[in-house]
Amino acid sequence: RCGADAVYLGGPAFNARASAANFTMEQLGEAFDYCHIHNVKAYVTLNTLLKNSELLPAFDAACDMLHMGADAFIVQDLGLIRMLKKHTNAELHASTQMSIHNACGVLAAQKLGCSRVVLARETPLGDIAKIKKETGAEIEIFIHCALCIGFSGQCLMSSMLGGRSGNRGRCAQPCRLPYEAYDKDNHRMGEPGDRYPLSPKDMCTVELLPEIVKSGIMSLKIE
Repeated sequence: RCGADAVYLGGPAFNARASAANFTMEQLGEAFDYCHIHNVKAYVTLNTLLKNSELLPAFDAACDMLHMGADAFIVQDLGLIRMLKKHTNAELHASTQMSIHNACGVLAAQKLGCSRVVLARETPLGDIAKIKKETGAEIEIFIHCALCIGFSGQCLMSSMLGGRSGNRGRCAQPCRLPYEAYDKDNHRMGEPGDRYPLSPKDMCTVELLPEIVKSGIMSLKIE
């Protein structure tokens, strides 16, 4: 209703929002129909790392969603990408969780069978323009999202502190909690009143949109 050309959403499993009230398979089918009636594409997130025991169930779920009308899958796990490419005609997008931030990474994703690459959120705009020029690939970037203190797809802070891995869709966001930092002489560091030194502000690129559009990016992603 706000003018999006596509929406991305997660099903009951294997997406990076495991604790959310995600769509059931029945609801996904309704969502796909609603999108297509309004000439909007529906992309499904299968963007967690998978265990051996999960690979076949994830593949089966993707096949079901493909038959229901999913237009593409946003994927992190290399094994799942390979299976979907080999056994289906699904359109595959490399997730930002794959931590791709250079031209070689984009070319590797293309070789795997990904038609689009969602670059790591921390990739500088200048690098994005060069990547697009050198690869000619479909490039998608976040223009509004939560930023992580760690690189996209590489942060293990939640996993190490609480056993909840962000790469399994269960990040507890410990970087958002208040901390105090001290130097070797036990002097408190940081600005007075700054209780959240590990928590970056959310990304907002409204003022950069003209430059972003000129870079040749295929898709702008709003969280």
